[in-house]
Amino acid sequence: MSTQPKLTKRQYLTLGSLLFGMFFGAGNLIFPIHMGQLAGSAWLPAAIGFLLSAVLLPLLSIMAISLTRASSMYDLARPAGHGFALFFLLATHASLGLLIASPRTATVTYAIGISPFLGKGQQQIGLLIFSFIFFLTTFLLARNESKITTYIGKLLNPLFLILLAFIFFWALLIKGDIRTISFTGNASLISDNLVSGFLQGYNTMDALAGLGFGVTIITALKLMGLHRASSRAKAVAKVGSLAMGLEAIIYLLLIMLGAISLGFVKLTANGGTAFNQIMTHYTGLIGTALLGAMTLLACLTTAIGLVTSFSQDLGHRFPKLGYHFFLSITTIGAFFIANFGLDQIIAYSTPILMLLYPLAIALIMLGLLHPWIGKNTRIYKTTIAFTMIPALLDAIHALPAGLAQLPFFAAIQHFASTFIPLFSIGMDFVPFLLIGFICGFIAAKFSGAKLAPDLPDPD
Repeated sequence: MSTQPKLTKRQYLTLGSLLFGMFFGAGNLIFPIHMGQLAGSAWLPAAIGFLLSAVLLPLLSIMAISLTRASSMYDLARPAGHGFALFFLLATHASLGLLIASPRTATVTYAIGISPFLGKGQQQIGLLIFSFIFFLTTFLLARNESKITTYIGKLLNPLFLILLAFIFFWALLIKGDIRTISFTGNASLISDNLVSGFLQGYNTMDALAGLGFGVTIITALKLMGLHRASSRAKAVAKVGSLAMGLEAIIYLLLIMLGAISLGFVKLTANGGTAFNQIMTHYTGLIGTALLGAMTLLACLTTAIGLVTSFSQDLGHRFPKLGYHFFLSITTIGAFFIANFGLDQIIAYSTPILMLLYPLAIALIMLGLLHPWIGKNTRIYKTTIAFTMIPALLDAIHALPAGLAQLPFFAAIQHFASTFIPLFSIGMDFVPFLLIGFICGFIAAKFSGAKLAPDLPDPD
């Protein structure tokens, strides 16, 4: 019988800082700020909806990885079929590490910290040079897997948190603007803002990232000597709770700051502009430098986490190619895509997120029910098959205007808005998911299949 080492409080804090640093990118800074502006006095129900999808779902995704003892996103999805698991693995990691999230870390940093200081004719070459340096740094810091915990958990993320704490302290306490915040809003807007906040939380991509980052935390735990799956499962749950608890506090303060800002600035087009104006209001010119530093730290830690989880997961799945091959591919690919610009990335990311999020929510739910349903393939396949229908409809509904107005897609949207419940608010996946699960559960019971989780590790 081998004795498993116990992690110290310092190790838990370091891993919690690592996970928070990977989750919290520039999008996590700008989306809640802008949502607070949009919600205004009704910021509280919007914040609750945002926390459900941007904090609770990612935490539950970490828990699902923990409960099922999956070593990767592929393992979690495998009971739904090899084909679906491979599709979900590739589509999610392509979105996180290559197509959307990783390029966005560079473009948001550039838009907030570099672009304001350059003329219009210098923007494209400026983005090219900055994104090259950004992803070269990301590659160099992610190259050594054993050093990632140190780089993010012990160095970059604590520095970022110190800067962010200074801003909250200055704005809310020193300036006293917390006294201007309203905790009551128009009752008729509560449900609309709740749903809007929930869907806005998709933009953080954290529920998808949680499924990918799980493998990075598991790798770090193995390096710390936790080789037994049951020991790692408990540790992953603790680390996830630490990281997401801190994120929830920061989101609430950012949303509150966005709502407060309407007292001294007009509603802005995006969160980046809003944050710039807020920083200028409170700290003057030094605010621009602080915001640029914060954005760089937030984005760099997230970029490292994204390319690492992408490379680890695919490196495990395709061992002949390995970690460093996929690390090179994803950093080079993200560099090229980043140079299309932030607006293009955001425009085409929403349909992909609307497709993947319902499927991710279904997998997270099935993973959380692991103690009662195990990895029953009937339940998994039926639930995913039903959920795929509204996921495809939501993706079509979120297409850019030029594509959405094509006759084929317009006809689908007209049909869905007429006959599919909750389609207009983007929550149509809920009844489909529940019906699919119930049908799969009944089919599994009638088939006589044993609904039990995997046997625990031997002591």
